[in-house]
Order: sequence, then structure tokens, then C-alpha cells
Amino acid sequence: MKRYVAGAASMMLLMTAGLFLWMGANGQDVVIPEAPPPPDVIEPLALPKADETAPTLGPPPPSPPKAYKASREERRFNRYDRNRDEVITRLELMSSRTKAFKALDKDGNNLLTFEEWAATTSDRFSGADEDANGELTRAEFRTTRPKRTSARRCKC
Repeated sequence: MKRYVAGAASMMLLMTAGLFLWMGANGQDVVIPEAPPPPDVIEPLALPKADETAPTLGPPPPSPPKAYKASREERRFNRYDRNRDEVITRLELMSSRTKAFKALDKDGNNLLTFEEWAATTSDRFSGADEDANGELTRAEFRTTRPKRTSARRCKC
């Protein structure tokens, strides 16, 4: 019962405060001043225009150099070569890929060169290209997909 009385009393108090605020705001006449007139518009000075027969000063600017476009295999190789020393180390290829790294490292020196990388990829392509025409169809390309492994379940 005390909660109801306290709630009713606080509601009456809030309503009274709101009424006083509303009455106070209505009782004030706030005069909004007139806006000043807009400034006079000044025409900007036009830039000078050169005559078509005017001589040019100096040679024309040089064209930008052509950027080297890396092949897909070079981009993949560079993704793993973190320190850009043209050699992929085991640490760079991530510890989860050590089995794949050992398969790619033909000479077993724990360094993967671009040639070793490209040779393995070329072998993979030629293995997928069943009709040996140098092109992969969709069906042939599907064979290059890594084999899926079943997800390990947590034994919590």
C-alpha cells in the first residue's frame, strides 16, 4: 500500500512540475529578431583564358610509367613471402601448412623458391588438364579444389 501512495505522490509532484514549466514557457513572449538582408552579390573575377595560338612553355609532361603486372602465381607467392626476400621460409608459410610446404620444397633446404612453387603449380595444372589442350574447363578446374576434410568435433 505504501508503494501505491508513494507512486501516486511522485506522479502528482511530476505533473505539478510539468504544469509550472508549461505555464512559465507560455507566459514568456520571445521576440525573434528580423534576419539581416543578404549581402550584395559580387561577381567573381573570371580566370584569364589563353589564346589557342599562344605558345606553350616547356615540353609536355611525361606520361606515367607502365606498372608491372604480376602474374597470378607471383601474387600468390608474394602473399606468403612476408619479408620480400624472394624466398618463403617455413615460418612465413604458417605452421598449419608445414605438410604442404614440405611437398613444395623439392630440394629439402627449408627454402621455397618461386621456381619450386611454379613447377608444382604447373604440375597441378597439367594433371587437371585431361585433354592436354592448355585450357581448363569448369569440370577440369573442379578437380584442382583442395579435398575437404571433416571438421573435428570438440570432445569437451
